[in-house]
Amino acid sequence: MSVVTYRQALHDTLRAEMLRDENVFLIGEEIGVFEGSYKITAGLLAEFGERRVRDTPIAEEGFTGAAIGAAMLGLRPVVEIMTINFTLLALDQIVNHAAKIYGMFGGQAKVPLVIRTPGGGGQQLGATHSQNIELYYAFVPGMKVVAPSTPADAKALLLAAIRDDDPVLFLENLALYNTKGEVPDDDTPAEIGKAAVTREGHDLTLIGYSRMAYVAAHVAQELSESDGLDIEVIDLRSLRPLDRETIINSVKKTHAAVVLEDDWLTYGIGAEIAATISDGAFDYLDAPVRRVAMAEVPMPYSKALETAALPSNDDVRNAIYQTLDAIGRRHHKIGQGHD
Repeated sequence: MSVVTYRQALHDTLRAEMLRDENVFLIGEEIGVFEGSYKITAGLLAEFGERRVRDTPIAEEGFTGAAIGAAMLGLRPVVEIMTINFTLLALDQIVNHAAKIYGMFGGQAKVPLVIRTPGGGGQQLGATHSQNIELYYAFVPGMKVVAPSTPADAKALLLAAIRDDDPVLFLENLALYNTKGEVPDDDTPAEIGKAAVTREGHDLTLIGYSRMAYVAAHVAQELSESDGLDIEVIDLRSLRPLDRETIINSVKKTHAAVVLEDDWLTYGIGAEIAATISDGAFDYLDAPVRRVAMAEVPMPYSKALETAALPSNDDVRNAIYQTLDAIGRRHHKIGQGHD
């Protein structure tokens, strides 16, 4: 095991896969000479050359389309789009071509394409650069959408995405790049479509992905120490395919759930999770499923307003308390703690 940042885990995995398979190449804006806006591709142009680290014009539709064509011909392109907001400029290529070519051509052509892109607020980048619009892509059959929250999963899921024969949208979050964690030294890929139960518990199921899975783990640990609460945490890791079985089995055990997302509430990923719980574990619920999300506004530039708009640790704690209070479980646990 090595302790590295999320950023370093991505860099090292890209390099390792380029060494392993000469068909893997990188393409995107400023990834070569400038070494990437977030320095994830630092040093790779010097090591692998312009043939495999391709700087592009500011033309997301164009270079995403070029990558799709390269994938159809047997290469394994990894596209870096500077922020998920800019994927909107390539929406037709992603949704109408990458996601549909395999099905439309009866399996005669595959699209082993990875699109890496970060999102998220908290960086004072304004409303058009601070969104999490993964729902646009998780909605589309033919795509796979993954969202690692730890350096270890960043490595394992990127390995899986690059080696997959389907197009994969690989979601990163700006707030996670400098987080650190243990990363295995082996190159075993994760299973796309499999959630992780990162903390076992019996009082309530806390469900998140990307930054909110990171928040969930911290809040669960805090409430264990302060209130004696035994909270189970699920890191979805994959939004399409979605691991409904792990979600349902957890709620059947805990009888309560809070769902977290770093996006707007209305029509969100959390709504799909809540519906999944309703379909598969309704008779096991002791309280309604609560959802925690950001304010339904374009992201403000003001730091104070931006912080207020984002879901916080306090928001998560309050949702947990409200859920457990509704079934009398929190007061019981606190009472046990005082004894």
